[in-house]
Amino acid sequence: MLDLSGCIVTIDAMGTQKKIVKQIVQQNGDFALALKKNQGILYKKVQEAFELARKNSFATIKHEETKMVEKGHGRQETRAYWIIDDQSIINTLNENGDWEKLRSIGMVESERVIGEKTTKQTKYSILSIEGNVEIFSHAVRAHWGIENNVHWILDVAFREDLSPIRAGNSAHNFALLRHIALNLLRKETTTKVGIHAKRLKAGWNTNYLEKVLMGGSATSLP
Repeated sequence: MLDLSGCIVTIDAMGTQKKIVKQIVQQNGDFALALKKNQGILYKKVQEAFELARKNSFATIKHEETKMVEKGHGRQETRAYWIIDDQSIINTLNENGDWEKLRSIGMVESERVIGEKTTKQTKYSILSIEGNVEIFSHAVRAHWGIENNVHWILDVAFREDLSPIRAGNSAHNFALLRHIALNLLRKETTTKVGIHAKRLKAGWNTNYLEKVLMGGSATSLP
């Protein structure tokens, strides 16, 4: 139901599905979707495309790249971004046209230095953006910022990382419920306390719980 015109949809690898891509395109949006190894063939093809391109120093391959360094709080983080929109490579990755509006692939290499500890990570994406590494890098940073903030709140207020729920689809189902609860608690603004305190209050006070569930507009229960 969303109007996605002029928007770039970013989703973790769980949402990198052909049906979701088709819906984004039908609603006039663009996408920057993450890939993970469990996605098999597509991940491997994108990884191999970048490995071959770097081996040949991106010779004759249409691409863009940029790098940024951030320092603060005792750490230094370097992120390098590449985007390949070479049509011959994209055609090879999307031979049957199953990934609608696929125009480029992206890679991010991040290196974080904290004291004497260095960690490195490489991530790949599929994109409907063509030839603009700055837009790609902005979309990735914005997505990571939201994800990191949400994860921190879910861990502190809901103890998500300590949850023993693992059987079947239960972990995914409860994750969705926590996100719904978090959004409802954020929407209720009359109580000037943190999410954890709001959650406790909702558990102790039925009237306040109804107010949260009704988006902050409920009256007291009889």
